[in-house]
Amino acid sequence: MTLLAINWSQVGLQAGYLIFSLSILVILHEFGHFITAKWFKCRVEKFYLFFDPWFSLVKKKIGDTVYGIGWLPLGGYVKISGMVDESMDKEQMKQPPQPWEFRSKPAWQRLIIMLGGVTMNVLFAFFLYAMILYKWGDTKLPMANVKDGIWITDSLMHDIGLKNGDKIIAVNGDSIQYFNELPAKIILGTQITFSRDGKEQTITLPPNMIEQLVEKKGKRSTLLMPRIPVIVGAFDSSNSLNAQKAGLHVYDRIVAIDSIPVQFFDEVAPVLNTKKGDSITLSVVRNQRPFQLRTLVDTAGKIGFYVMNEEQADSLGILKQETKKYGFLASFPAGVVKTGEKLNFYVQQFKMILNPQTGAYKGLGGFKTMASIFPNTGWDWEAFWNITAFFSIILAFMNLLPIPALDGGHVLFTLIEMISGRKPSDKFLEYAQIAGMVILFALMLFANGNDWFGWGKGH
Repeated sequence: MTLLAINWSQVGLQAGYLIFSLSILVILHEFGHFITAKWFKCRVEKFYLFFDPWFSLVKKKIGDTVYGIGWLPLGGYVKISGMVDESMDKEQMKQPPQPWEFRSKPAWQRLIIMLGGVTMNVLFAFFLYAMILYKWGDTKLPMANVKDGIWITDSLMHDIGLKNGDKIIAVNGDSIQYFNELPAKIILGTQITFSRDGKEQTITLPPNMIEQLVEKKGKRSTLLMPRIPVIVGAFDSSNSLNAQKAGLHVYDRIVAIDSIPVQFFDEVAPVLNTKKGDSITLSVVRNQRPFQLRTLVDTAGKIGFYVMNEEQADSLGILKQETKKYGFLASFPAGVVKTGEKLNFYVQQFKMILNPQTGAYKGLGGFKTMASIFPNTGWDWEAFWNITAFFSIILAFMNLLPIPALDGGHVLFTLIEMISGRKPSDKFLEYAQIAGMVILFALMLFANGNDWFGWGKGH
């Protein structure tokens, strides 16, 4: 019962993170449309967080606009008079155009209104990254400080030819300066250059590596970590054979298990797996003083302690990190650079999803995947704002796709009108809106079905 409660607590926390994050982004996106529409004297009939078919949870009319919260948490909308949108208000479109309507405005004004939401999301991401850098700085682990090489935490990395202790030199011929860059570089890369026993080697990554990751472990997978000594970082309180009860302390260093030497954490599991259900002797060093203690190994091959986290390893000087601090003014250009880097990373991912050879579409996820990105052990403002900034970039990019019903579809039709001088008919826009909504609903269904049922994985 306790384990079930903990799991539901984690699910609830991550769901709270996601709803809060998306609510902020939706409100800001719609505010971008709202403020530009008001700027050009368009009447805005509704401003809603979430959708409100049949009824609203909250609503209040102020001036010409009804502000409200719907019950269907799939986004939000502003209803601008005289615009063909998700409201599909055909009766209004049958009436003669009015001066306050969207359709009565010049094409350049309508274009700005359509780009208002995307612009707001990009500006918000830039602002968030700037403030994150100003508040917390930018902490990275230099590859030069990963002195013991990598720890392979995914079997696929073993399958392609990497081993524990390898020292990564470059991906696609580009040297890796910080370990934090490595996982993303590998996912998007084709070649890894590394050093093993002092000899430089190169391996080629399979083009469908993402597909293999999804098939093996789902959409989230830690490929590798820095290799670190066997130093206790924390204890598993749910383990009835907890090594803490046997006398083990945080920061104790285990150097042997039943006289079998262990230097690195990746060497522990193979030894414990041969001792399941048995009592073992741990050779431990605490404050430079060696001693031994006895403990039990459970049937899963665990004794109830966790590896050090990054902060603990940094404090011991084992994985010394660098933190670059930014002043208030310096944080803004740095925020622009970071926004550009994150946007480029997402565009590269999107290209892989569109390429059937990579199988990356199988890793496409919905709300469950999005929620799983957030921490599940407590509220972390730095993590929350970092993830929200990245989601803001994704929302901006996705809304610019030239799909009817998205901002990008409206932008495309408006640009064609500006170039050709011919405005699409309302009937054409209605049909395009319906087609776009069907496409978006199908994509949403696939992504969330992939989350829960693995629709894209095949058999």
